[in-house]
Amino acid sequence: MAFIMRRPFALSSAIKHLPKSTSTPLRALHTTPKGSTSSNIKPATPLTTLAKARNAFHQTPASPRFYTNPAIPTSTGTLGQRLLYGAAIIGGTVVATNAIFNRETREDGGMPPYEQKYLNETFMHTGLGIGMIGVAAQALHRSGWSYKLMSMNPWIVVGVGLAGSIGSMIATRATDPENYIQKYALWSTFNIAQAAILSPLMFLQPALLARAGLYTVAMMGSIAFVGATAKQEKYLYLGGPLLAGVAIVAVSGFAPLVLPATAARTLMWTERVWLYGGLAVFGGFTLYDTQKVLQHARLAERGFMKKDVVNESISLELDFLNIFIRMVQILGMQRSSRR
Repeated sequence: MAFIMRRPFALSSAIKHLPKSTSTPLRALHTTPKGSTSSNIKPATPLTTLAKARNAFHQTPASPRFYTNPAIPTSTGTLGQRLLYGAAIIGGTVVATNAIFNRETREDGGMPPYEQKYLNETFMHTGLGIGMIGVAAQALHRSGWSYKLMSMNPWIVVGVGLAGSIGSMIATRATDPENYIQKYALWSTFNIAQAAILSPLMFLQPALLARAGLYTVAMMGSIAFVGATAKQEKYLYLGGPLLAGVAIVAVSGFAPLVLPATAARTLMWTERVWLYGGLAVFGGFTLYDTQKVLQHARLAERGFMKKDVVNESISLELDFLNIFIRMVQILGMQRSSRR
């Protein structure tokens, strides 16, 4: 049940921040109908003639005197400066989070090699899954799937999306890890299902998506570092409270589909609960899932369960997607408020 409630209910927020003009202009509607005579066409006035001449003058690339306002170059910095800026954000977040929340570290001499290997493989599969979702979402967006998705009934989108995502996730988790082909095929199906729902995010500017991804990596990386270096099973008690919190966040995500548009104040508060409450809840899930991965590594080392990094990565993928979507919405709100 916990995995079902953590499904990213984000289609409404993704569509909300799309550009206002995403369709191509239909110039064919303004052309002269077939069979119309020239008598129906009004003669050009001197004003329209002057406007056409001015536009032709400004749009002529061969004109030696191009009287337009030159674009002011923005100082975006070199690639090295951007990488340094991103590394500073991630490193500073890790240090600050560790100093605040990780007062009690492990007392067993550090993380043993088998835990390190299991954790590294889990995060490797998490990154691979996120990359697969990004590539699939971009491919679906270029094929026109995003336009078709936005024209569908929202309830149909939610129902089919949940059925595909939850069904593939349950099938993946139920498959034995020794059955590699079926396991990775179902895992790929799960990732493609996520990409199909999140493809409208590709309407947004790539710079905004890149910033949201950077902030998400910084947040998850710092919290995962705390979970990996804290005492064993210190944060596993958070499972119950986090499940209650994610239920509230999920219900608030459905509010725009149920409440009328006249309930503006209620919708405003439900959006805040979905946005900022979701950040807190899924940040807590990242901490919980990291310690759960280490606990499963110890159980697998003792022979009580099989190693299954694919199942572990699904939980972290859902954490990443939910945090990333909220980062996108926060950055989109900040950009719209500056205009």
